[in-house]
Amino acid sequence: MPPPRTAPPVPPRYRSGATAGRRAGFSALTALRSAGYRVIVAGNQTIRAGELLRGLDLPATVTATSGEWGVAKPDPLFFDRVVAAAECAPREVLYVGDHPVNDVHAAAAAGLSTAHLRRGPCGYLWADDPDLVRTADLRVESLTDLADRLTTSRLPR
Repeated sequence: MPPPRTAPPVPPRYRSGATAGRRAGFSALTALRSAGYRVIVAGNQTIRAGELLRGLDLPATVTATSGEWGVAKPDPLFFDRVVAAAECAPREVLYVGDHPVNDVHAAAAAGLSTAHLRRGPCGYLWADDPDLVRTADLRVESLTDLADRLTTSRLPR
C-alpha cells in the first residue's frame, strides 16, 4: 500500500499574505486571538483545502473543512462541530459568514450568534434582505471591521 499523500508546501506568496486583503485578514484574526477569542476557520471545502489552509499558518485556534468533518453547511451537524471546536455554549459562538442560507440562517437556527460579512457576491447581493437583517446579530464590512468592533467592545469572550 502506498504511503499517505502529504500536502506539498504552500507557495511563499500565499504564506506571506501577499495581498492587502490577505494581510488585513491575517491582522484581523491575529487581533481577535490576542484579545482572547478562539478563532475557528471552518467552511464547506475539501479535505485537501483543509490541508492547504493549515499550511498557510493562519492565526486560528482550529482550521477545519466540511470534507474533514463529513458534514457540510447548512446541516445543523456542521454547526455542532463548530461549537465543539469552540469549546463553549452555542450562543457564545459568533459565526461569521457571507451566505444567508448556508451561514447566517443555518447558524442562527443551530443556536449560534451570527455576523453577516458583506464580502463577495453573496455578501453584497443579500446585504439588505429583510430576513437576513433581522437574523444577523451583527453586520460587518470586513474581517478588520469585525475585529475592530469586537476588540473595542465589552462583548463576552
